[in-house]
Amino acid sequence: MIIAYYGLEFFKVQFGDLIIGINPTAGKKFGADIALVTIAHEDFSAVENLAHGGREPFVVNGPGEYEVKGVSIRGFASKTAYEKEEMWNTIYLLTLEDMKLCFLGALPGPTLPPEAKEHMEDVHILFTPVGGGDVLAPAEGYKLAVELSANVIIPMHYADAEGEKNLKIFLKEGGMEKVAPVEKLTVKKKDVAGKEGEIVVLSQS
Repeated sequence: MIIAYYGLEFFKVQFGDLIIGINPTAGKKFGADIALVTIAHEDFSAVENLAHGGREPFVVNGPGEYEVKGVSIRGFASKTAYEKEEMWNTIYLLTLEDMKLCFLGALPGPTLPPEAKEHMEDVHILFTPVGGGDVLAPAEGYKLAVELSANVIIPMHYADAEGEKNLKIFLKEGGMEKVAPVEKLTVKKKDVAGKEGEIVVLSQS
């Protein structure tokens, strides 16, 4: 599995020939087989940018259970107020090749809906916002990551100067202030199974 970061909450997850795009923003393009959108806002929903190179993504943009190209996807609804507008955020749990990925989206607080929480055991990779404001503050993001006992934690949503400052606070919370950003995360299940809350910072592609 290869994970690349394109800024804000936009990620590319590749497993063999399968490509998943999560919360695509304007400006960046690549072909994807599956597109996940957490909230109906332009910062996260430019799915047209994932129709490229002959690929047309299957779009998942809300709660429910989905099975697409061998990927099991569960979406859980949570309330948010992004840019002062009340809307729904979808928390996604993906299972592929026995690896569990949890994507929190624009989660505003450290409390998960009960329905989501009961399915979050043994999360291998957790994507959590840390920028504060409309999304989790750094201490909240780390607290929730610890609560979920994720093997690997990938912070996101720290685009501006304030966000960069909050990323540093998040790393300090985890005792990993000296973590250097990496261009991509290439990982197998055996690589993450023995880790406990390891933070991986991805540089923006």
